[in-house]
Amino acid sequence: MFPIIYSPDYLKHDTGAYHPESPARLLAIVQALAAATWADQLTWLEPTPLLQRDVLPHLRKIHLDRYIERVETFSRHGGGRLDADTPVSAASYEVALLAVSGWLDGVDLVTRTQKPAFVLARPPGHHAVPETGMGFCLFSNAAIAANYALTLPGIDQVAILDWDVHHGNGTEAIIERNPLIAYCSLHQSPCYPGTGSAGDRGSYQNVLNIPLPPGSTISRYQIAFEEQVIPFLQRFQPDLIIVSAGYDANQADPLAEMSLQPEDYGLFMRQILNITPAIVLGLEGGYDLGAIAESVKATIEPCLERRLA
Repeated sequence: MFPIIYSPDYLKHDTGAYHPESPARLLAIVQALAAATWADQLTWLEPTPLLQRDVLPHLRKIHLDRYIERVETFSRHGGGRLDADTPVSAASYEVALLAVSGWLDGVDLVTRTQKPAFVLARPPGHHAVPETGMGFCLFSNAAIAANYALTLPGIDQVAILDWDVHHGNGTEAIIERNPLIAYCSLHQSPCYPGTGSAGDRGSYQNVLNIPLPPGSTISRYQIAFEEQVIPFLQRFQPDLIIVSAGYDANQADPLAEMSLQPEDYGLFMRQILNITPAIVLGLEGGYDLGAIAESVKATIEPCLERRLA
């Protein structure tokens, strides 16, 4: 069985009419997975409730107290905006904490089973820097999860692979001085947020940025995987891989200009499964409903093939 960590409460982060990071994204994925021919091989798990897990200590290792309090205050007073693109609704603070809980659950589960799991949560996180959220992101889920993983027995090194079309500036800013965490990003360049230079290597050569030109297809990505991504991850020898699984590099996506197809994400997954099956996938971007739903299915299918082998 393949675990999906999901809660209907993730739909309560209200970004407003017409915002691309909408609850409809999760609903499209849930409906597609429920209709898949292998739906009976999925196990749906609720994230640990906030009353049972205090996620604030994990947030405070990453984000400034004044920023966490700002998000909470916005929610308590009915909402606000961190920037023009990043709304906070009355429920957003609690939902964002529950998203962190889901990512931490993913780490716990994968560490215990040494098999992949998908955290189907929102809001996304890879643009959130220590002092603020931005780019639709509130808290830096992947970086929080990676730092948490290092506190667990048997986890000495963690790698984050970010295949979202946008560079995860927040993730890189948080981990670049930690020799126990590696970060690799493939992203469109030029594109928001304008970071992710190939020359950025981190304080311990633990960062690999792969800027790709608009219009890149799977052939360009495959070369990057074979020549850069896989060797980088293999050298680092991670005990756990966390994937910032964004699907906005799809050709159908309205917010970028790349040319991947949903089935291409299955190719990515097959390659990283050869490094380790201990993989936590967590949702980031992807704004065409059909493309994101089919891409998540394509990501999961190689994991099911491995389990059947």
